[in-house]
Amino acid sequence: MASYRIEWKQSARKELRKLDRPLVSRLLKAIESLAKEPRPPGSKKLLGSDHTYRVRIGEYRVVYSVLDSILIVQIVAVGHRRQIYRRLP
Repeated sequence: MASYRIEWKQSARKELRKLDRPLVSRLLKAIESLAKEPRPPGSKKLLGSDHTYRVRIGEYRVVYSVLDSILIVQIVAVGHRRQIYRRLP
């Protein structure tokens, strides 16, 4: 199986920079693992979209889109579970 490439939306990068370092390292490790397995156990498909998923890391969520035709995982949003879904388009 081919490896996917990780791409970041600028807004997701900005959200990640606001978090503290130990949490950022946990989130980055989980995001890097998405390149090998874009739909790991525990990931959930979000309603209302064909390609958007979320993965839990503690109380934080990573929302991402999987584009299988071009092997890209695009990170859409990163944030606390209380606020993450309010900011999604």
